[in-house]
Formats: sequence, C-alpha cells, structure tokens
Amino acid sequence: MFGLIFAPLRLAIKIVTTILAIIVLYFVFTFVQIWLTGRTHSTSQAQAIVVFGTTENNGKPSQELRARLDEALVVYRAGRAPWIAVTGGNRPGDVFTEAGVSAKYLEAHGVPKSRILVGGGSDTWQNVQTVAPLLKAHRLYNVITVTDPFHEYRAMAIASSQGLSPVPSPVENSPTIKHSLWRYYLKESLEVGVGRIIGYGRLSSWTTSTHISIPSGG
Repeated sequence: MFGLIFAPLRLAIKIVTTILAIIVLYFVFTFVQIWLTGRTHSTSQAQAIVVFGTTENNGKPSQELRARLDEALVVYRAGRAPWIAVTGGNRPGDVFTEAGVSAKYLEAHGVPKSRILVGGGSDTWQNVQTVAPLLKAHRLYNVITVTDPFHEYRAMAIASSQGLSPVPSPVENSPTIKHSLWRYYLKESLEVGVGRIIGYGRLSSWTTSTHISIPSGG
C-alpha cells in the first residue's frame, strides 16, 4: 500500500537526480574543454590576428590589455599573420575605447595603420560582430584569436559562429590569471555551457544592455 503511494515520489526523485547529474557532467565536460583550449598554442599561419579587448586606463592599455597586445605582436612579428584586428568599446564616461587604445599601441610598436582593423563591442559576441565584416571585406577568414587562456574557448566558438576559422594563441603571462583564476573558469564554463544551448548571440542580448560601440579610432 505505502509502496504504491510513494512509488511516484521515488520515480520523481530519480528523474530529478538523473537530470541534475547530466547537468553537472555537461558543465564539467565544458570546463575541461575550456581548460584544455587555454593550454593550446597553435603555430599555424593565418590571415589575421584578432585581439579581444579588455580594460584601458585613460588612453593607455591596462596590464591585461598590454599582455594581449604583446602576444599579438609576437605572432605578427613571427610572420604568422599580416593583419591585426582589435576589439573593445568603452564604458560610460570613458574618453577612449579599448580598440582605439589597442590600435595606437600597435602602431607605436611598428604595425602599419593600414594593417590594423578597428572594431568595438562591449562583450565577446559584439567584439567579433564588429570586426567580422571588416575581416570579410578583406577576404580574411582564418584568424588567430588572442585573449586570456580561460577566455580562449568562448572567443573561438563565437568567432566560428560568425563565419571565421579561428586557432588559439592564449596569453601566458597575463596578470589576470594570477588572481582568483577559478572564478574566471567557472564564469566561462557557465557562459559557454548556456551559450551553446541558447546561442551566443542571444546570451549576449540577455547579458548586455548597452549598444554596440564602434570606435572611430579614439
């Protein structure tokens, strides 16, 4: 009698437990993919380098941004790609944009202005969205993505979803990876895990309330 009464409850608990286990395994698998990608350094040739933006300090690259730009310079000087695309907009009240600051830094370190494509964007999806048309206009599809190790998988996934063919070149010496690294990996695991299900573009529209910022060079 009691067995019949509690049978549906036991079944429900079993179903819920199974679903939770699948979700946990999915995100663990995602975490492993992100971690492994962040340790992969491609040596292949490409048509362009895409540098993902991060904070700037009143017209100068932050330590984190400079580390990404320096990695791009290493790749560029090795002759692995003849173009560099920079991304990143600005926050309310900022005079400069991440992409504009990045472009000036690269120019100051020997990259011709004619070989730098300047995008914008307030998140990774928008970063790619602003430079992908510029790259495609020059028939540049094969790209080397430069960003922090924990961000590399999502950056490549979003680049792929917008018609580019990326390979990784994660920054090894970024100051970011020296502080609370596990938080960044957990955040990326969540964003990648959700983004693959609902689409990175939709996730971007949910998590950002600002419009895409396309800088004019400032």
